[in-house]
Amino acid sequence: MSFFEPSTVISLAAIVVMLVCLAQVLRLGKSVPGGIVGRTWKQLTGLVVLFTIGYLLTPFFPLLPQAIVNPLVSLIFLFGAVYVLITVRLIHRVISELAG
Repeated sequence: MSFFEPSTVISLAAIVVMLVCLAQVLRLGKSVPGGIVGRTWKQLTGLVVLFTIGYLLTPFFPLLPQAIVNPLVSLIFLFGAVYVLITVRLIHRVISELAG
């Protein structure tokens, strides 16, 4: 595996972006009120932590057996879909509150 393979470069870029996202989520979390929004934010924070761990593991995927890589990637996709669902529902709640 060469450091300059496209998949390695993309994985490293994704890791950097996820670390920035994680820092922002943790920083914003200090300003989030309690209640439904706070609980939802904690769920989203947990998922961002999970994604960050998953992204940090991607450079090691070529070293793992395919029988392990496939379920890991599937789980990342599943939790990504859950993240999107939670985010859309939170945005819907915020819009509903703002629309009054």
